[in-house]
Amino acid sequence: MKRLLPGMILAFASLLAVYSCASSDMPEQNVQPTLSPLTEIEQPDPDPRVGLAGGLFDYEEAIWNLNLLSATPPPEDFLGSWGTDLAFKDNYIIQGNYNGFIVWDMTNPENPEVVVDFLCPASQSDVSVYENLLFVSGEGLGGRLDCGTEGVRETVSSERLRGIRIFDISDIENPEYISNVQTCRGSHTHSVLKDPNDDENVFVYISGSAPVRPEEELPGCSSAFPDEDPESALFRIEVIKVPLANPEESAIVNSPRIFEGLTAPPSHGPAPEELAAIERAREEGRFVANYDGSPRVVNNRLVQVFLEQIVEERGGDGEPTQADSTKLRENLDSYYAQFLEERMAARGRGEDVGPNQCHDITLYPEVGLAGGACEGYGLLLDITDPVNPTRIDAVADSNFSYWHSATFNNDGTTVLFTDEWGGGTQPKCRETDPYEWGANAIYSIGDDGEMEFQSYYKMPAPQTSAENCVAHNGSMLPVPDRDIMVQSWYQGGISIFDFTDPANPVEIAFHDRGPINPERVETGGSWSIYWYNGYLVNSEIARGLDIFELTPSEFLTQNEIDAANTIELSYKNAQGQPKYEWPTTYALARAYTDQLERNRELNMRTIQMVRNGLDEAENSNGSGTSRVLNEVAASLSNSAASSSNSDKVMKLARIIRDLNSAS
Repeated sequence: MKRLLPGMILAFASLLAVYSCASSDMPEQNVQPTLSPLTEIEQPDPDPRVGLAGGLFDYEEAIWNLNLLSATPPPEDFLGSWGTDLAFKDNYIIQGNYNGFIVWDMTNPENPEVVVDFLCPASQSDVSVYENLLFVSGEGLGGRLDCGTEGVRETVSSERLRGIRIFDISDIENPEYISNVQTCRGSHTHSVLKDPNDDENVFVYISGSAPVRPEEELPGCSSAFPDEDPESALFRIEVIKVPLANPEESAIVNSPRIFEGLTAPPSHGPAPEELAAIERAREEGRFVANYDGSPRVVNNRLVQVFLEQIVEERGGDGEPTQADSTKLRENLDSYYAQFLEERMAARGRGEDVGPNQCHDITLYPEVGLAGGACEGYGLLLDITDPVNPTRIDAVADSNFSYWHSATFNNDGTTVLFTDEWGGGTQPKCRETDPYEWGANAIYSIGDDGEMEFQSYYKMPAPQTSAENCVAHNGSMLPVPDRDIMVQSWYQGGISIFDFTDPANPVEIAFHDRGPINPERVETGGSWSIYWYNGYLVNSEIARGLDIFELTPSEFLTQNEIDAANTIELSYKNAQGQPKYEWPTTYALARAYTDQLERNRELNMRTIQMVRNGLDEAENSNGSGTSRVLNEVAASLSNSAASSSNSDKVMKLARIIRDLNSAS
């Protein structure tokens, strides 16, 4: 018979003590797990999102592991105008819109109330907040400084707004327009950076994708390449400094050139549906050119230009002949290539030029990083000096068409980029569309800042050709020790997925509606969805505002939801990522215990002992609570060595000791 070592005797005695005090009726037989590993849980089959009947407000919908609390249409002045991104302050939701912005009071999430519908048209009116300031993007040519609805018709106008509007929202139900900062390319999106080391200013990073405005309209704007004009508005972002005491003095303080040295990224050709459409066009007699390995239907106006060129080349006049048409078909590829090359040369842009702007920049100041989704690249930026961001790494992928947005996991070791293939207005989730196109790409971040590809994730339910669908905006859920994201897919609805294992993402919840118009694409669906203080708030482009809550499932326990809901934010922005730090609670301890069971990282008798001990401690008082928590923590510490995740077991033991200290 083997001799028991003193440490083993103490551990065994500790376990017996806890069993006797926390679970006097502990069963002797083996305890079987009730939670399964994520990869072993079955998904709905058939997928209820497929085949939903459509309509603007009369539609079928499918929902899984979520509860829809409210679906509220937009106010009258905003019907028919696109809803865009969201920001949050206290109990208010601020929803951007091409017609301005809407402020909703979400005190009652089952019946959110419109308290402000501020008519101030601009494209696309993305919104952010900090303290008593609201920032609103404007990029299109029709936005006016006075918020007028008549637009701006002149090519050059002193009335045009392209940049950032700033509002005072000290009284959020009565916002006051106090200032603006004009930029050369406008503000398609923006990101608000609160430097942890600066309490007097915030910084706004501007991503402008429009053409450079005339210098006559805004002095200093140049569309030349930087090697021709060092002050060029191309190949840079803008950094605006906002003095919190005097926001009217906000101004551009730097224009970092974070794209230097990047060449043209790889790309892919048309999808199967597009190839089939091209072949149909060819059969109908349309002109189809091949360029860069891909066929393209040449529009009729350009065909006419080529035919007129052929007539001129043969010294003729009048209308093109059948022989001219035949010559064009035989030489179309060369005519088309020459046209594209001349156009690029006229723009000062060659084939080997990389991105000249970003679409979104997600700021994570607590870890000193930003993720830039910049046309053909995903960038990792160092933002420890807010005025002077620098590029750490850049990645490109031939499966990606347009790098759109970025999201970090909570500890900053993983970054996810989205691909807005088709620009968000086209159907890119059809059954024949490749899984890797219009998807998310997940990268791990090494200690040296190098990004390494792990996997793709795409909402898995095929959508119809009448539904614009592609990866769009979302946020992390504050579930402790798990990487879970909720994300918009336009008319593909919303999808929640776990990428804690970045090489194997798993969908765990969804909501979807039928198409707005089953006969043709009418842009709509979920523009963005974010977690905020226990709720998931969804900006619906055409249908208004949705508010959801998580429901427990095999994928996500009530304890994990309760732990997530202990996080309370005073504000949240789409492109500003907060670092979640969970308070010490019984919900947090139970969430970690559930995860140890799900991942098979601790034996079930110890897990049951922990659960019984937590129940007894929470329901007792005085010395009884302290005794039970101490015994459970001691038992966990002794069990850590035999666990496949000893760090997590020790973390749980520390939480339980902290509970004891707080009791």
